[in-house]
Amino acid sequence: MTIQSSRTEDAGAPRTRATILLAAIRFVFLRVGVLPFFLVFSLIVFSLISNQFLSIQNLTNVARQSVYLVLVSLGQMLVLITGGFDLSVGTAIAMTSVVSAMAMVALAPVMPDMIWLAILLGAGAGLGAALLIGCLNGLGIAQFDVSPFIMTLGVQSVGAGIALFLTGGVPISGLPYDFGNFFGFGRVLGIPVPVMIALLAIVGIWLLMNRTKLGSHIYAVGGNVRAANLSGVNTKRVLFLAYVLCAMLASLAGLLLTARVESGETNLGGTIALESIAACVIGGVSLRGGLGRVENVVLGAFFIVLLQNGMNIAQIGSYMQMVLLGSLLVLAVILDQFRYRMLVGDR
Repeated sequence: MTIQSSRTEDAGAPRTRATILLAAIRFVFLRVGVLPFFLVFSLIVFSLISNQFLSIQNLTNVARQSVYLVLVSLGQMLVLITGGFDLSVGTAIAMTSVVSAMAMVALAPVMPDMIWLAILLGAGAGLGAALLIGCLNGLGIAQFDVSPFIMTLGVQSVGAGIALFLTGGVPISGLPYDFGNFFGFGRVLGIPVPVMIALLAIVGIWLLMNRTKLGSHIYAVGGNVRAANLSGVNTKRVLFLAYVLCAMLASLAGLLLTARVESGETNLGGTIALESIAACVIGGVSLRGGLGRVENVVLGAFFIVLLQNGMNIAQIGSYMQMVLLGSLLVLAVILDQFRYRMLVGDR
């Protein structure tokens, strides 16, 4: 072997490793999106700021806090995959909180010996209010072809106004103790009840999207609505059900939040529409529709809460946190556009 060939091999080795690394980064980016890169960056930065950031206690606390955003993000994922989005998820949470609290406060004195029946009826009333919101969104978008932005923004405004009218802007207190004690702070088999409900919802949505005809139809509608329609898919029904399911998952989060704060409040979920869209986009759900995985969205929601937790540890103010979260969403959308073009180019 000559000296020249030896030098060539030595120079080629780093180049080969760099090529493999770039190929791996490209594969991860196309497969998952920007989430792994954001997650690694935030873990490094915040762990340098505080030794407590990666502690088991802090990560467990983040997991508990992420339950509500996970539920809403799962619903947001469904409508994003169809090519739309839902700005009214915060209103669904507020209406659920207000209506369920009012119903429980009214029914508890009437049936003191059947308090769980009062709780179930109150929860049912809250879920019914959110169901109405989902039906309105679904009908407007699927049946009358209204833009998802206009429809969900209008419903959000109407729902918020009704919630404020019902309460006068004052939180509703006096909920049954058992409701908050079980759904807010209770445990089953050592697992917090909100976490268990979120796990069941994650499994249910994963099965829906990967093992049912409705799930494949949701992907088909988001991929190409005209082609799906020509293939015999009832696109209007699929769109309607997607928005209904989104509202119901947000309503479930609203019930758990109401149990957590032990009062019915109109300001619950005020920023959750932005946060859920950010969690989905960071988790690899395309704003163009047709792309998205349940497990990535769950991790995306966990990342958003982890980021907020890290910013709190770093003592970043709430206003600046809004600026950073909004900037992160814009960056994620820009990178999503690059990812989409790369995916289309590969085809």
